Amino acid sequence: MESKYKTKLTSEQLERIVTQILNSELSEYQEMNEGWANQAYRIVLKDGQTVVLKIAPTDKSNLMRCEQGLMKTEVEALRLVSELTDVPIPRVLAYDDSLTLAPSEYFIMEHMTGKPYNQVKEHCSVEKQEAIEEQIGLYNRRLNEIKGEQFGYFSSERQRYSTWKEAFLQLMDDVLIDGKKAGITFSMSYEELERLIQARADVLDDVLEPVFISWDLWDGNVLVENGRITAIIDFERSLWADPLMEHYFSHFNYTTGFLKGYGASITTPSERSRRGLYDLYFDLLLRIECAYRQFDDQDHIQWTIHNLEESIERFRLG
Repeated sequence: MESKYKTKLTSEQLERIVTQILNSELSEYQEMNEGWANQAYRIVLKDGQTVVLKIAPTDKSNLMRCEQGLMKTEVEALRLVSELTDVPIPRVLAYDDSLTLAPSEYFIMEHMTGKPYNQVKEHCSVEKQEAIEEQIGLYNRRLNEIKGEQFGYFSSERQRYSTWKEAFLQLMDDVLIDGKKAGITFSMSYEELERLIQARADVLDDVLEPVFISWDLWDGNVLVENGRITAIIDFERSLWADPLMEHYFSHFNYTTGFLKGYGASITTPSERSRRGLYDLYFDLLLRIECAYRQFDDQDHIQWTIHNLEESIERFRLG
């Protein structure tokens, strides 16, 4: 997905970074266009090693509130998750926010083999899909076993909260404020939707322990090869939150394989109500981010509009 504000680097800039940061030489490079926010490059060094460089947008004036500090969040999250030696994630090799070699902050990580699961899923048998999604569940559960002290955005530079209710309502406020600012409208007024959210919010008090969540662990961020997961990538949206906020508990997935691997499912009225709030939040974000990233894919934009209307109706009836 292309957005208008990705930062592009020249071959000369990439060569300087490789020379000064990695003490190596650049052999070849290729743009990686799978991401929706940061620009990424696959770089082959002279010694044959392959690494990935991700660079943040230079112009941060039009970022959504939830997108503040994404790159530092990912670096901090990857370093934390690397303590789980049984979860396959890329190792951070360098992080540079000096703006001396590039116009924006960037980091370099090891390259992980495999193809995004969303690109090969339709070619997998039902049995193979279930096996892969069981692995996703196992790894996701391991991530959620990392305990935190407060709720909210993962970055140490963002405000944290003592209760999940406070933290989640701030997340929701952030995306709704961004929606109003961008002029995004939908079938329900913002005021009516905000009242409905507040009326349903007491169930959030049932979440007492903040845990690490990827939140963006969808099929595109899972690399697979020969029926096995080789890596989980993109931790820039990590949170200290309720584990039921993870993507595979959403209305988009929630598969038998994932639930088997994770070892838990949504069963209680509180859990169902909380998941309804998280689905609404995600569907709002998918719609509102189109305006900020200036996506040029009209089919995707129309899909987000339709998806949000369905989500609002489900939430209203729930």
